[in-house]
Amino acid sequence: MGADLRGAREALGRGRSVRGVVLAACGSLLVAGCATMPDSGDVRAVKASNPGDSQVRVYAVAPRENADPDEIVDGFLEAMTSDDPGFATARKYLTKQAARTWKPEESITVLTNAPDRDQADHLADPESKGRTYPLSGRRIATVDASHAYQPQAPAEFNQSVHVVQQLSADGKTREWRIDNLPQGLVLGEADFLRNYRSVNKYYFASGENWVVADPVYIRQRQDPVTRMDPVTQTVRALLEGPTGWLGRAVDSRFPSGTQLRTGVTSLTTDDQSTLKVPLNAKADHVSSPACKGMAAQLLFTLGDLTSVRVEQVEILGSDGNSLCRLGKGQALEEYSPVRDPRRGENPYFVDDHGKLMMMSVGAKQADRPTEAPGPFGRGVAPLRYVAVDRDESQAAGVVQDGRELRVGSLSSEEELPAPVVISSALRPEDRLSAPSWDGRGDLWVADRNPVKPRLWMVPGGRGERVEVSTPWLKDGARVESLRVSADGVRIALLVTKDKKTTLQIGRVERSYTDGHEVVSVMDLQNAAPRLESVTAVSWAGPSRLVVVGTEAGGVQQVRYVQTDGSTSTTSVLPGLNGVTAVAAPHGEQAPVVADSKPDGIVRLVPGANWQPVVKEGSSPVYPG
Repeated sequence: MGADLRGAREALGRGRSVRGVVLAACGSLLVAGCATMPDSGDVRAVKASNPGDSQVRVYAVAPRENADPDEIVDGFLEAMTSDDPGFATARKYLTKQAARTWKPEESITVLTNAPDRDQADHLADPESKGRTYPLSGRRIATVDASHAYQPQAPAEFNQSVHVVQQLSADGKTREWRIDNLPQGLVLGEADFLRNYRSVNKYYFASGENWVVADPVYIRQRQDPVTRMDPVTQTVRALLEGPTGWLGRAVDSRFPSGTQLRTGVTSLTTDDQSTLKVPLNAKADHVSSPACKGMAAQLLFTLGDLTSVRVEQVEILGSDGNSLCRLGKGQALEEYSPVRDPRRGENPYFVDDHGKLMMMSVGAKQADRPTEAPGPFGRGVAPLRYVAVDRDESQAAGVVQDGRELRVGSLSSEEELPAPVVISSALRPEDRLSAPSWDGRGDLWVADRNPVKPRLWMVPGGRGERVEVSTPWLKDGARVESLRVSADGVRIALLVTKDKKTTLQIGRVERSYTDGHEVVSVMDLQNAAPRLESVTAVSWAGPSRLVVVGTEAGGVQQVRYVQTDGSTSTTSVLPGLNGVTAVAAPHGEQAPVVADSKPDGIVRLVPGANWQPVVKEGSSPVYPG
């Protein structure tokens, strides 16, 4: 047995003995073997930190009698990674007082690997005869009580666990137990991803009738503290309201104080894929439009859960009576920021003559690109960058010298009107960035003039330009490029400062003063802190981005990143060299398109590798 545990320590790389038995869930070939748990044989070491494998489960093991303090600390660290109801087994490693005050639901500290436990300094605590065990690692994120993931550049994590001796249950002997420890959970990234998954909650853009994604993390299986299944956890998280960062830009149709009916820990669909959601009395007197909005929030939110298929939501009041019903089709039609999912799946790019070209990529092989209708397709004003609005009725183009932003029709041959934004910077690379349209039909662009860098918003693409308030755009910082989300509430920015370009997500806030619209981008958050430099970005759905960048000392990679900065080991796309621009569709079926300097315009069909489209071209975009 000693040899087995030594092997386990080497396999896990944690420097501590294994206190949990890890079992893989049954596959179709192993059903018979999973009928019962083994009742004999040694504990075998299985690596508990298999990235992204939600089928692996860790079962906590209670402390053995007369366990030494090393075993107590190691056993507790293992027990934190389990699904044990109420973390009851983990609490057995704590003193009675510590077990009462420890709140694992309060926060999660995510490290690159499971925390390293160093040897205790026996001389550090001579009076109490206790022992202090240093814990260390590289912290990459935290998750707060509202389930919001907050990434950070890898930083040193240094905390400690203190153990003392207390009387055993029989009052005759003394047992080592932990009396001081970090609040919340401390998990390696692999254990975190095994136990938790990202879901999007949905709220309404302030003053609008379309929804905005708000990503949070819930337990993969039953939550140890609330005993709720994933569906119920997700509904509960939605009812708790938006995360702090997004809260100022969105509204909820649920009245304040709305909760699930007391005692509800499981929600399941019926044979018609209808989910009935029982609420407390706070929701009893909502209007019909508000109730439909509540149901829409539920339908969009539950759409991310692959474990359940919800085609319709029925909201029940505190007395069990039905308040309203809403189907998925109606929710998509009335409340989605992407109004028609059949549109906007064909990308555009600029050819080597500065003309706007359109690709048809619905077939297995991309059709030959064709000139887009309108003045830009004719090459009236040769383009450097382009953006197509979400209705595909007009395009915005930055001309080749980068000085002017012009807007032209995609449905008629009208002449180009006067520029809507002009940059006075001396060098083309210091002038206008690639533009972007939001879901409201407003046009955005960055002027990279080092004398006065700024953001502009043009209402409807043809109104009077509005300078966007950017209090963070100072001390030599400038926006290299931008992409606005379909809902218009969030904006992805590539910001250069001190010769480093980082991916920042800003919150768009709108108000009116003296009849004039005031637009601000506030509270920037680094969405890819582990990337040392970012080259290109594109929205790839409600809360996902495709990012081109490099890690410190690494090579360029194309990967998916959540807007909250979280990633997974499966998020890296096939390698591609020299990528200067990338475009991703809102849905899952159309390909990702990129500009690769060695290869030209290329596309990535789901399940395939990069394929060439044209040798010469630039500025690939999907509508938006």
